[in-house]
Amino acid sequence: MRSAPRQWRTWATAVTTAVAAVVSTGAAGAAPAHHDGLSPDILAIMGKPAYQHAQWGLLEIDDTTGEVIHSQYPDQFFIPGSTAKLVSVSGTWHTLGGEHRFTTPVQAVGDRSGSVLDGSLVLVAQGDLTMGGRTEPDGSVDFRPIDHTYANDLPGATLTPENPLAGLDQIARQVRASGLTEVHGDVAIDSRLFSSFPELDPTPTPLIINDNLIDLLTTPTAPGQPARLSWRPQVAPYQVESTVRTVAAGGTTDIAVAASPDGTHITLSGTIAADAQPTLRVSTVQDPDAFGRTALIEALARAGVTVTAPPTGPNPVGVVPASYDGTQRVAAFVSPVYAEYARLILKVSHNLGANLGICLMAVAAGSHQCEDGFPVLEDFLRQAGIDPTKVQLLDGRGGNPVDRVTPDVENEILHYWQGTPEATRFREALPILGVDGSLAGACAGCPTCPGKGKVWAKPGTVAGLDAVNQRLAIGAETLGGYLDAGHGRLHTFYLAVNGASTKDITTFFDVVNDLNRIAGLLQEQAEARSGA
Repeated sequence: MRSAPRQWRTWATAVTTAVAAVVSTGAAGAAPAHHDGLSPDILAIMGKPAYQHAQWGLLEIDDTTGEVIHSQYPDQFFIPGSTAKLVSVSGTWHTLGGEHRFTTPVQAVGDRSGSVLDGSLVLVAQGDLTMGGRTEPDGSVDFRPIDHTYANDLPGATLTPENPLAGLDQIARQVRASGLTEVHGDVAIDSRLFSSFPELDPTPTPLIINDNLIDLLTTPTAPGQPARLSWRPQVAPYQVESTVRTVAAGGTTDIAVAASPDGTHITLSGTIAADAQPTLRVSTVQDPDAFGRTALIEALARAGVTVTAPPTGPNPVGVVPASYDGTQRVAAFVSPVYAEYARLILKVSHNLGANLGICLMAVAAGSHQCEDGFPVLEDFLRQAGIDPTKVQLLDGRGGNPVDRVTPDVENEILHYWQGTPEATRFREALPILGVDGSLAGACAGCPTCPGKGKVWAKPGTVAGLDAVNQRLAIGAETLGGYLDAGHGRLHTFYLAVNGASTKDITTFFDVVNDLNRIAGLLQEQAEARSGA
């Protein structure tokens, strides 16, 4: 395989740190106005005060004929935000295949006598994104419009009902079904599948349970009383304490989370209004291997298998063998197909899953170093007939300061999928305007919603505080996907604005809705153009 130079890691870290505060807005210098026949209602949106100093980019193409419908700076770089996931997920999907399943085995290492193992059980982590924690009975992967991974950043995050320990419970039952009832030794996690690198944030790990998060759900009670707390997954030695109090209806809901350095002691403080919905927060699991080991030992106990080793403590890597020749597989958890994971990543903008894809591409190429996934991604683009120089990425999620795409390359990737047997599955993996995923709320409060149910698109956001003007600086708001043009035809499109600004988080959502509305108007115009 073609390996990325190792020395670039230190250089890239220094450069990205240095430029983090001076990210460009796409085109160099002040670009001239370029309207390209856009309708007055779209131009009115683009001319709002929030975009006074912003740069717009747009490319819309009839995917059947190749006709360019609208083109505005199609070959210039824009900050992509999470629309970078269209690139990284495409590369991972192409590399693994949509039907790929992750099989996570548990090996018995040592001597077995009947129901007793004199040795250790080793779970060999395989980069399974959910380990059964979101799997529905039909094999699909569950999600909510605002994922729990965003609970500390966005209002309205909710949980799926599935048990986050479902995969470990299934493994434990298999171990018991194999005839084992006692392990006179230890339990370990073999996480040698890959080593991540700092630019991937959040950091992928070979074993992931509940997205490496503890869910903390606060429910109001009566004013003046302590709020009710529930949390999951409950695994030793994690402990959670809450001093959150309920205040009068209409009061302030403000809940802060703090954790000990090792992440095992979590505290919540603040207030929740009596009329508020249950409010979700999350805390990061600092040592996923130690967490997973304890969770597996506890699952084994529930299944009737005892382990003599203490359930808590560091992961005992010393019991992991050099290879598994001659050992016995006593359990294996099989994941849903990768296309379901891609659907999760795209529908809710799952950052950990997108970064994990870079590592999985490296593993598919025979490497244990996550950065070696980028040459695989480059190879995919070249095989698809796409110029890779139209993309700049240093992660899979679209959150690194160097990340850039052109509207042209995003359209080419969308067009690529239309020529594959996975065309429909890929398109339907994208959020649907006004229907599901991160576009579910696009039509909330609107008397009319152009494009509802007829736009499949991935949104992206990069935003932060402008301390000079005490406002929200929007480095990027982007949207890319497919428009229903009627008569079974689709248009690909990519829409981006870099350098907008708004007063606060509330008016920020006006920018999000502006792009959704433009996409809806483009869809209606495409449909009208075809006479549908």
